[in-house]
Amino acid sequence: MKCVNVGDKVSAETHIPCGHCYQCRTGRMAICRNMKIFGVDRDGVFAEYAVVPEVDIIKNDPGVPYQFASVQEPLGNAVDTVLAEDVAGKTVAVMGAGPVGLFGIAVARASGAAAVYVSDVNEYRLELARRLGATKTYNPRRTDVVTQIIEATDGDGVDVAIEMSGNAEALRQALKVTTPGGRVSILGLYDGEVTLDMNNDVVFKALRVYGITGRTMFQTWYKSASFIKSGLIDLTTIITHTFPLAEFEKGMKLMAEGNCGKIVLIP
Repeated sequence: MKCVNVGDKVSAETHIPCGHCYQCRTGRMAICRNMKIFGVDRDGVFAEYAVVPEVDIIKNDPGVPYQFASVQEPLGNAVDTVLAEDVAGKTVAVMGAGPVGLFGIAVARASGAAAVYVSDVNEYRLELARRLGATKTYNPRRTDVVTQIIEATDGDGVDVAIEMSGNAEALRQALKVTTPGGRVSILGLYDGEVTLDMNNDVVFKALRVYGITGRTMFQTWYKSASFIKSGLIDLTTIITHTFPLAEFEKGMKLMAEGNCGKIVLIP
């Protein structure tokens, strides 16, 4: 039976698993050892048409707007990062309020987080974070984020820290603001080796640290689709700009400036 048919409204995973390595055959194809990635190992998909393996396709609800359906993959990054464990009733720190960090704030709030503290150097994006329900926001260029979050949590630190920025200092801050016995999820990618105080900030605090490589295929996709269809996540705040595909350079310029949330290109 075919997974999809002509005319179906679909989205695509950009990671192409081999289907036969140890990880693929034990239910972990999201970390396939022979993974091929669109835009890295084969042509990307900034195009009106693309050939995608059927295994990477997921059908969309016909009622979901195209611009919402198009962001399920980056939304999935946030879903896996935030929901590596339950966050209901817990305090959460999000380090980095770029588009995926903004998704992370929305996912945490929709999943019942008691408070969400957000750190970023970009004031435009901190304002978006506040609109999404951030409890407090901090600019590390203007304040001591660690001290502020520890004080805001009555000296305890947060239950969960989410590192979305790829900034080494933000990762160190994430570890320091997490309460002993808490959890840290890392999605950010770093320019080089990162030095950490493993003894005091991880081992002696008994932290659980998750490395998040993307999305879980396809459990994450179903969660993301449900968040969108239910309206639990406010995508209208996060998707700040749309451009025709031919005007992609406008989107790239805005991204470089940081004056945007998520940008959607329309073929």
